[in-house]
Amino acid sequence: MTEPTSTDEPDRAWGEPRSRTVTWHDPLRSAAAGLALPGLDYLQAMVEGRIAPPPISSLVQMELVSAEHGRVEFACTPDESAYNPIGAVHGGLVCTLLDSVAGCALHSTLPAGKGYTSVEIKVSYLKAVRATSGRLTAVGTVVKAGSRVGFTEGVVTDASGAVVATCSSTLLVFDLPTG
Repeated sequence: MTEPTSTDEPDRAWGEPRSRTVTWHDPLRSAAAGLALPGLDYLQAMVEGRIAPPPISSLVQMELVSAEHGRVEFACTPDESAYNPIGAVHGGLVCTLLDSVAGCALHSTLPAGKGYTSVEIKVSYLKAVRATSGRLTAVGTVVKAGSRVGFTEGVVTDASGAVVATCSSTLLVFDLPTG
C-alpha cells in the first residue's frame, strides 16, 4: 500500500509549479461608462480600447474582437491553466465563452439604460479542447431581441475551424439602475 502524500509538500512527481498573473482594471468604471451608451456603442468602445474589458476577460484570457448589431465575436486561447483532471480544457471555460457571446450579442441590440442577465443557457460540447487546439473563436448572434426577453445562439470553433461547442440562451432584459 502507498502512503498518502502530505498536502503540505507537493509530490516531486508533479513537476515544477507554473503560474500566470491576472490583472484587470476597475470594473465599476467601465460599467458606469456604459450606462449612458447604447449596447453596441459600449461594446465597440471595448473593441477599440476606449473602455476596459471586464475582469473575467483577463481571468479566462478572452477578448472581444468585434461587435455589430445582433452579432459579436470573441477570441480565447486557453492554456493548461484551464485544464480539468483528465487533461482537457474545462467545459466551464467554454461555457463562459458561450455565455459571454450570447449575452453580448443581445447587449448589442439594447438601448442605453437597458441591461440583461442570463436566464438559461444550453451548451452542447462537440469536441474536446486542449492547449494544442489553438485560438478559439466564439460568435454570438441574436435570434430574437424582445423588450423583456431575448434569445441568442453561440458557436465556438478551434484553430482548425472545427466546431467544439454550441449554445442557445434565453436572457432577461431589464432597466439598469440610474444611481
